[in-house]
Amino acid sequence: MISSIFVLSPRGDTILSKMYRTLPEVGAHERSHTVAFFRRIKFWNDMNNKEVGDGEKGKDKDGVKRDPPPVFVMPDGQSYLHVNRNGLIFGCATGKNVSPCTVIELLSRIAKVFKDYCGTLSEEAIRKNFILLYELLDEMVDYGYPQVTRTENLKAFVYNEPIVVTSVPNTGKMINPKTASANAVHKPVIGSVNAKGKSVNSNQKNEIFVDILERLNVIFNNNGYIVNSTIDGCIQMKSYLAGNPELRLALNEDLVIGKANAPSGPSYGAVVLDDVSFHDCVNLTEFENARTLSFFPPDGEFVVLNYRVTGEYRTPFRIFPAVEETGPRSFEITVMVRADMESSHFGANVAVELPLPRCTASATCSLMSSSNVGSPSAEFILADKKILWTMKKFPGGSEQTLKVKVTLEKACTSQIRREIGPVNMNFEIPMFNVSNLNVRYLRIAENMPGYSPYRWVRYVTQSYSYVCRM
Repeated sequence: MISSIFVLSPRGDTILSKMYRTLPEVGAHERSHTVAFFRRIKFWNDMNNKEVGDGEKGKDKDGVKRDPPPVFVMPDGQSYLHVNRNGLIFGCATGKNVSPCTVIELLSRIAKVFKDYCGTLSEEAIRKNFILLYELLDEMVDYGYPQVTRTENLKAFVYNEPIVVTSVPNTGKMINPKTASANAVHKPVIGSVNAKGKSVNSNQKNEIFVDILERLNVIFNNNGYIVNSTIDGCIQMKSYLAGNPELRLALNEDLVIGKANAPSGPSYGAVVLDDVSFHDCVNLTEFENARTLSFFPPDGEFVVLNYRVTGEYRTPFRIFPAVEETGPRSFEITVMVRADMESSHFGANVAVELPLPRCTASATCSLMSSSNVGSPSAEFILADKKILWTMKKFPGGSEQTLKVKVTLEKACTSQIRREIGPVNMNFEIPMFNVSNLNVRYLRIAENMPGYSPYRWVRYVTQSYSYVCRM
């Protein structure tokens, strides 16, 4: 099925590599194919332009940078598949006609298992635990075929202890301290040692971490009205409870599954989910009547349930763009963003991108921001022909406005006007969710005297695709 599996650093260094079938095209060194693979994804647009003809450097013919697809064929005749996790590239090569979805799921499982056993997924953690990870890889994939991919099932076959390293946040994306995971959530699922060989789990606390994560997909028209909106959410857990007791998780009492089952009249406060999928460890006996889930948590990080919400909902941010021509070769763009949430909440690490025409000669930005906005800045990136507007903190109930004066190299036409936008917004909001799905309580099913675990519950809302058309 698979010829080789490898893990690459953001610089392209091969951290782990496992060959299952000899590739005659690989060359003298077994890692030469990983070097060619990394060059391909690093310079994807440039190499494609050379194949199809001349184009603007680093871009396709339409002037847009493209990310490399997860599956593509290299000149050696092998199909390469990859996923990105925390800046690391988990990839594999195959010469067979395999299912891409199956292989990508396998790579995602491998990344998840590595994180569960190391505590954190980083280049340093993999380098310090490469003996353990090679042992895991030998159990998970045999002669290129997947075998055991569950964290709890692998415990019986793994004998090496992990070396704990300090968790390093993803350098590619700023993380707000309030939404970053606590250090305890980065503990390995098995007994671990530090770099000096001393045990670090002798006084481990009984803890369980619960994250309610929601990713928003919203499209606005040029008047600021919602065209399409969906929520992709999940309840994610990681358990460090001794004895693996049964847990009970209670959700909103007025939770409704399926719009067909929603009350016909006005139902204030009711939470309506389009569809829900549960982890196979969840017992749904009491879910229909009491909206309570019972389960024995498996080892490692797992998703208790996934849910989806479609239709209109109150979006946390509204975007209102406007374009005005001020001359034959100049125009002015105004983008007003309004935070439609309570003042007690705020958007963190907010970034607004505004693509400009390819013939843009220059652009100047001016901000009209409130005094309580954290570190607002806006700049014109000439290489990408776009405006990047960033704010570390965007308080609820406030409005921020950006004005851009654009000068073109030639006269503005309708074709050039169509190259403006769309506005793309990225953000995360700590302790806030749009669907109003809440955890009423999380407790141990049986009363165990003297057993009082620590429970940590947090809510995080993130933008996945937050776009406004111009």
